[in-house]
Amino acid sequence: MINLEHGGDLDRAIAHYGGRKQDWIDLSTGINPTSYPVAEIAPNLLRDLPDQGLVNATKQAAKKAYNTSLACIPLAGAQQAIQLFPSIVKKSTDNASIYSPSYNEHEIQLRKAGWQVKYCTSIEEMRNADCAVVVNPNNPDGKQFSPDVLLDLANDVGTLIIDESFCDLYPNLSILPHLNDKHHNIIILRSLGKFYGLAGIRLGFVFAHQEVINEFAKAAGNWAVSGPALAIGTTALTDTNWRHQMRENLTKDALRLDALTSPNYLHLVGGTDLFRLYHCDDAQNMQDRLAQHQIWSRIFSYAPNWIRLGLPPQHGWQRLEKLFKL
Repeated sequence: MINLEHGGDLDRAIAHYGGRKQDWIDLSTGINPTSYPVAEIAPNLLRDLPDQGLVNATKQAAKKAYNTSLACIPLAGAQQAIQLFPSIVKKSTDNASIYSPSYNEHEIQLRKAGWQVKYCTSIEEMRNADCAVVVNPNNPDGKQFSPDVLLDLANDVGTLIIDESFCDLYPNLSILPHLNDKHHNIIILRSLGKFYGLAGIRLGFVFAHQEVINEFAKAAGNWAVSGPALAIGTTALTDTNWRHQMRENLTKDALRLDALTSPNYLHLVGGTDLFRLYHCDDAQNMQDRLAQHQIWSRIFSYAPNWIRLGLPPQHGWQRLEKLFKL
């Protein structure tokens, strides 16, 4: 059965526990609470259709930021790429493998397109699949896969999809600098929503061989991404100083969260510098305890002892500290 659970469902929390949206701290996602600072949007970006020059500028900014020469296309978030790739990947069978547990939208969209999905807990289990999906680093446990391991896996599958939505945190983990036009069967997904804290503008990228990118372009149609999103993305991706400083800040905040939770029966299982996965005796009870103080978290029906917490905004640390000292 497909797992339809997601983080970011704050409306459900409010409906159950009450309160106003502005009173809640939403830790159920892995979105950076300190968003990239967006300047005032030029009126022409709101008025005009995005032109090719703007699209090309965004592509070049992404290729430079991610250190790759591979062809790419901007889309409306990594989610749009996840919705499109199951129909673009060529089939000889309908056998797809997903490293699990992981972000469930990959399974949802594969099954919608008629694929049979196999859950795998190791890279070795994924070999010989028509389509293999790896989220790197993985969500929710933060499992990391080296580029060498993934390049080796690509030799034994039809198409390898690598979702690098959280890879901005760990540039050495990205496979993109290791790819060129000879790699026909590898598709990389990137997101501007997580690390840059800009999920609302809906901007992500697909990197692949040019022939594959052409297929994504046909499937997405014209103007898949808005002009404001392209302009904001270009500026954010070219801001190397902000990127380097933010990585340092997030590492410190992740450790701060660990130090705060560890005396309170939350034991670190894994995660990234944008979210932490903890083990506790009863995750539902812990989520309820937090929600009583209008702090929302993410739990998992398939793992009743797991609770995932994102990083709070700066004004939220005091509330968390007060709560965990109760």
